[in-house]
Amino acid sequence: MLIVLATSPRVAPGLLSWPAWEALRSAAVVLAPAGHPVLPVLREAGIAYRIADEPPADSGAAVVWLPMPGADPALPAGAQLLQGSVDLPGAHLIDLVATMDRLRVECPWDARQTHDSLAPHLLEEPYEALEALESGDQQALCEELGDVALQVAFHARIAAERQDGTGFTIDDVADGIVAKLVRRHPHVFADVTVSGAAEVTRNWDEIKREEKRARASALGQPALALAAQLQRRAARAGVPAELSRLDGGDGGQQDRSGEDIGRELFWFVARARELGHDPEMELRAAARRYRDLVHAWERP
Repeated sequence: MLIVLATSPRVAPGLLSWPAWEALRSAAVVLAPAGHPVLPVLREAGIAYRIADEPPADSGAAVVWLPMPGADPALPAGAQLLQGSVDLPGAHLIDLVATMDRLRVECPWDARQTHDSLAPHLLEEPYEALEALESGDQQALCEELGDVALQVAFHARIAAERQDGTGFTIDDVADGIVAKLVRRHPHVFADVTVSGAAEVTRNWDEIKREEKRARASALGQPALALAAQLQRRAARAGVPAELSRLDGGDGGQQDRSGEDIGRELFWFVARARELGHDPEMELRAAARRYRDLVHAWERP
């Protein structure tokens, strides 16, 4: 009987299932192509093997054939497929990291990029993902989220190359966000009890304020979304709503200066929130309607 033992290239050699080890130890013959990553592990385990590029066409003995990890070989007639190792959820992110490492070395364009040269994409890619989400095209959303993930991997790869003590790796990025999620969800990872989603939000904001108390407030987001976020936080803290008019006690007199235009925009954000709307999403919707009107006007 021929057993084709399939393994994942994303799992360390030797991390095989117990049925896989049983099959290897009980086989009359173990065959694998030269360079198979599990061969050193077989030697260490005292399992004899032979080098072969193809499985045997026919054999009366118990034979285990090890194709290269990740291969999808055609099963000979009567062969049994045994999964020796399988990917955990998220394992394919390893492929993204490995691909980015290779591009950084072998592609002239990728090799010359810096944090600064990639900065525009940090804004563009999330907005393209948002556009795909709004369109309802789930395949496009999947693709655009991949572009967002690329930016994370790319910046982390650049940072990992620094030798001045400021560098970090993609694992540091992952460790940081996991630690933050655990810290901000004490009702999941600790003994805090909450009554519902509203209390989760209040706890999140309080923990976030404690974390950022020693740092300057981050303003790195689109102005409309920033204004809405500041107003939401102020409302939860009990700040009087009239402060959102930014009139400084002058009654909001209109002089049509740039400052006055900004004040009016800020007040419109407050008005949108009063009506239960997200100002960023409403402006995007208006922009799409304008785009459609322009396209209609352009047509004969």
